[in-house]
Amino acid sequence: MIRPQYHFRRDAGRVLVWNVAKLIAELGDDPPTRDIRLDQIREIDETYWYDLEGAAPTCRSILHHARLIAQADLQWPILLCPAGRVMDGMHRVLKALDLGHTHIASHRLPHLPSPDFIDPDPRDLTY
Repeated sequence: MIRPQYHFRRDAGRVLVWNVAKLIAELGDDPPTRDIRLDQIREIDETYWYDLEGAAPTCRSILHHARLIAQADLQWPILLCPAGRVMDGMHRVLKALDLGHTHIASHRLPHLPSPDFIDPDPRDLTY
């Protein structure tokens, strides 16, 4: 079972938020899986988790992500938007990279659904 989580993305000065469980449901029952090269994932060299917070990462938040990376299960494909950007699975990407893998399994959404929230207060989201 997937833990409750959201994908945040900045677009035209607004913060768009998708419920990851809904995105996965958009894929249908048997989505095609495709291996992609890790060096094609631009988010590896971006701030990713911290780009919307407007503050430098703390040691505590880095530890939190390190624990999630260690627990990540590579049997589950990551989720990409139609443009190839990561919408779910960055901890898996980093685990694969750390283990020396060159590729990771992925699912790609055929179209980007409307966001579930626009400019929400993250504290109002249910986790």
